[in-house]
Amino acid sequence: MTDPDDLRARVAGELQRARARSALLTDAVGDDDLTRQHSRLMSPLVWDLAHIGNQEEQWLLRRAGGCSPVRADIDDLYDAFRHPRADRPALPLLGPAEARGYVREVRDRVLDALDVMSFDGPPLVTGAFVFGMIVQHEQQHDETMLATHQLRSGPPVLSAPPPPAGSPVTGEVFVQGGQFTMGTDAEPWALDNERPAHVVDVDSFFIDAAPVTNAGYEAFIADGGYDTERWWTPDGWAHRQRAGLSGPMHWGPDGTYTRFGRTAERVPDEPVVHVSWHEASAYAAWAGKRLPSEAEWEKAARWDPATGRSRRYPWGDDEPSPQHANLGQRHLSPAPAGAYPAGSSPLGVHQLIGDVWEWTSSVFTGYPGFRAFPYREYSEVFFGPEYRVLRGGSFGTDASACRGTFRNWDYPIRRQIFAGFRCARDA
Repeated sequence: MTDPDDLRARVAGELQRARARSALLTDAVGDDDLTRQHSRLMSPLVWDLAHIGNQEEQWLLRRAGGCSPVRADIDDLYDAFRHPRADRPALPLLGPAEARGYVREVRDRVLDALDVMSFDGPPLVTGAFVFGMIVQHEQQHDETMLATHQLRSGPPVLSAPPPPAGSPVTGEVFVQGGQFTMGTDAEPWALDNERPAHVVDVDSFFIDAAPVTNAGYEAFIADGGYDTERWWTPDGWAHRQRAGLSGPMHWGPDGTYTRFGRTAERVPDEPVVHVSWHEASAYAAWAGKRLPSEAEWEKAARWDPATGRSRRYPWGDDEPSPQHANLGQRHLSPAPAGAYPAGSSPLGVHQLIGDVWEWTSSVFTGYPGFRAFPYREYSEVFFGPEYRVLRGGSFGTDASACRGTFRNWDYPIRRQIFAGFRCARDA
């Protein structure tokens, strides 16, 4: 059993780490950029900041802590289900100074509540689950704010060292068919859609040893991939025509890529990023393959053929380190293929965690025995064929919000997210 004082120290550290990142992303720009909507796909950065504080207030102070409200009058403004992103700039939002003051006051009260919080009792507080949920919520919004930075115009304001160099990783890996345990009951901060653990039987398949690279995707474009209807699903072809797609988002026509305000030549062995599910599916068809199912992806990422056990991560059960994966905005780009050999799976599949979210063929739905917790709006309201599952996290995903069981989802047309893919095929 975890010592309560150790758990409090861990929670406090994770809360502080998330808040430091939120501050970095919002302090990097002036008030005009904070309140401007840089894309109708995204909220103004100042909305994200106050929304982070409002969720923290509602869950950690009012529900878990039984405390009186700080600003109950703004709950409606920061309800993501009431106000689509495109409409949020017209709301009477807190200004930058007021938003910063609000999140600071909420955090001070949360730390006071944490000092006396018991982690025994109802499921909401057992193992500090609700704190873990809010840490992950803030880090998820930090990744969203990072995507907003990618969409803003103007001079660069973010910087980070380049990722490590890669080494050649090509070809496919064979994954033996059979049963494995998908999902988890053991992760104390796992979210409802990751539960419960259940046995899945998967046929044998091959999966790419690394994500599809810029060079690989350029070959698809050069071969007329965007002009050949047979590679696309009917919905994908209609969207390609309607949106005028001719290559990944942020690619220039001269072999360049613009990232966070800087334009440079594309790195050939870097995983391709900012492609939709439709584009990924078309590439896979062109290559004579397909996208992996969610179960195939997780088996390749977690299954240890020597023991038959499902690990927490491809490399084992240890928490991610800088040697394992490109996570947490430590770098501002995916790392070249082969850059993290210590993070590969027992089967030799590389970079399943970090670098780019990976599209799968699967629609988003609950596992057998799913129970919504602690509210339906986290997962259940999104179940259905409109959404496709992404796995593995990106260079902008924090380790607290990324596990071998972690599930992300989005519309198949989405390109502003840090998404790429790898292919699979039947054995």
